[in-house]
Amino acid sequence: MNLLGPLNRFADHESLQPDLARAIRATVAFMVPLIAARAGWLTLEATFVAIAAQNIAMIDVRGAYRFRLGLLVAMTAILTGAVSLGSVSGDHLITAVLATGLMALGAGLWRHLSADYGFALGLSSILLFFIALVTPGASAHTGQHALAALFGGAWGLLLQVANWPFRPQHPLRQSVAESWVATADLFAAMMTPESGAAADTQRKILEHEATLRAMLDKTEKTLEHSAGARARPMIARLITLNSNAARLATRVGAFHSAFETAEVRPEIAALTSALQPVLNALTNTARTVALAVVSRQPAHLATFDVRARRLKHLIAALQARIAAQTANDSTSAQLADLLRQIESQLVAASEALRATLDRAAERAAFSLELFDLHTWTLRPLASALNFSTNFDRALVRYTARIAVLMMAGTAVFRYLALPHGYWLPFTMVVVLQPDFGSTRQRAAQRGLGTLIGSIFGSGLLWLKLSPTMLVWATAPMVFGFGFFVKRNYAVAVFFVTIFVVLLTEATGPVTLAFTAERLISTVAGGALALGAALLFWPAWERDRLPPILAKALRANRVYLDVLALRLAHGGANDAEVTVAKRAAETANSDVFSSLQRMIGDPKNQQERLEQAAALANGNQRLTRAFNVLALHLNPGAPVTHPTVTVFTKLAAEIFETLALSIEIPGSSMSAGVALRQSLNSLKFPAPGVTENDEAKRTQWIFTQFGRATTELSAMLLTEEAASAETTAPNSAQTR
Repeated sequence: MNLLGPLNRFADHESLQPDLARAIRATVAFMVPLIAARAGWLTLEATFVAIAAQNIAMIDVRGAYRFRLGLLVAMTAILTGAVSLGSVSGDHLITAVLATGLMALGAGLWRHLSADYGFALGLSSILLFFIALVTPGASAHTGQHALAALFGGAWGLLLQVANWPFRPQHPLRQSVAESWVATADLFAAMMTPESGAAADTQRKILEHEATLRAMLDKTEKTLEHSAGARARPMIARLITLNSNAARLATRVGAFHSAFETAEVRPEIAALTSALQPVLNALTNTARTVALAVVSRQPAHLATFDVRARRLKHLIAALQARIAAQTANDSTSAQLADLLRQIESQLVAASEALRATLDRAAERAAFSLELFDLHTWTLRPLASALNFSTNFDRALVRYTARIAVLMMAGTAVFRYLALPHGYWLPFTMVVVLQPDFGSTRQRAAQRGLGTLIGSIFGSGLLWLKLSPTMLVWATAPMVFGFGFFVKRNYAVAVFFVTIFVVLLTEATGPVTLAFTAERLISTVAGGALALGAALLFWPAWERDRLPPILAKALRANRVYLDVLALRLAHGGANDAEVTVAKRAAETANSDVFSSLQRMIGDPKNQQERLEQAAALANGNQRLTRAFNVLALHLNPGAPVTHPTVTVFTKLAAEIFETLALSIEIPGSSMSAGVALRQSLNSLKFPAPGVTENDEAKRTQWIFTQFGRATTELSAMLLTEEAASAETTAPNSAQTR
């Protein structure tokens, strides 16, 4: 029987999955200090060394080596500080409670800094803090305990660094990312400058085409020369993704050239402004691919999915406008065909990107607000830290809530002198999440895993195994936790609970009181955490989002009405315009906050999340276009072209139609189809060459109207697709 085939397939699969490597690192990091302490080679407290080493070693840090090293060093320092704080504050009830509150605030801060690493860091630091807090006489050995945690962190860091030369994936991913950055730069060069001065555009395009070609060839050679036997599956996927960049750039370049050639016709020239949102979206999407392939973070992949959905509808809107405003001839047919090819390449790029990400199946919290990505954004390409001082309100409430619960739990177990009562506040930290959806989704997993693991660990202790047998019994538990932590969290919690019990309680007397104390603390902590979550988030965010999004759409309608009135009568950018602008921007901000909360809900409660995100981003870009219009209000210089009135009336009906469709799920979008057809047939004056300032101002205004037309058309398509998805199941049930 040939065993090489299954082994090779397993190796190929695991080359894309970090679970096995993570489990091995965690086990080695945890077991070596225990074995060394058992043999008498380690004089430091083995508990602090093992837990700190295991937590540092099992973190899957993505990005540049300098970023990885800096983050791991910072985490080691935080773990060391947690042990020190727990040691010095354990003698008195008040200091213990206050220190617990400080640790809770730190846990909230770590989650703000990083959605990917913050929770694990907060959990591990709080665990070490509580162990130090309940260690008898810890204050007299603060320095030794801190040194033990520091030594453990250094040991875990050494295991991380030792693995880097054997899996040098970041430089290879960086090369592919640079190809996509060069692709994005080419798309950006194709965009007509806002000033209308496009004399250097062709030169820039040629320069970026040459740069892209050189970068693609360089990356391909780098990948081919790095294709070792173990890395071959991943290298092949990176080569495919690199080729996708070349194919997409070729088709976008062909479309841009064909469009420029056809611009001699007035009806094509009038569509120049409609092309700009598509090129801008292509630029941002390409740069998001670069971010995702290097960082390997689910958040970046999720951002790409939203960008790709938005880009698909922008392309469809541009196709519709070309078809509506041009004759059915070879030129329009060629443009439509090239747009279809671009769309197909985006699908291929999406599949290739997912194949290179080992965490593509995960769902992570991410900002659904699609900011424009510029070159400076990509310098720390895989940076996963958020240094913004704008704290999410849900996270602030979570931090305050967990601080109160943990401080109360610490006060209870210290006042009652429960030796292992720290399981009460610690279980709260394990179960509680910033949003209701995540807490409810994982409360059963974490609570049940902790409870069963605690019972199983107690059973092992009741067997009265020798210390050596207990040490070796810990190894498979550590391995199981490291392997399942990303695959099945309930199983992972089961394993981690067992090895924590074995590590912290193996040296003391095993009594029924200790076992009952831990189990009761675990159950009470989980119940209190779930109760607190129910108190703060009693409703699904999907029920709260529709009126918030509808309000944002109507705020934009009011903003446009105010601007149109001043354009028609030559009004100024006065206080009323400012009020309308702020109302629209505030409403957009509320929508993105709601989307951020909604993504924390379980998947079955995230209905129409992507559609809502696409509408929210289109609405925000409309606000930005209206802001440009506001800057061009000129007292005494009205814009009287009839298309302004026609567009304003159409836009108002579209905003209201979209708002009603969102507020009343399942409502018909037949009116939206007619509005979109009218919108696509709307013709704005073609831009001309002029030196007159007022003519330039008018040209700028119609450019913004053209872009707004494309955005509105894409938003209608988004809502039509969502309505069709909603009504299709209902129709099937009726039949």
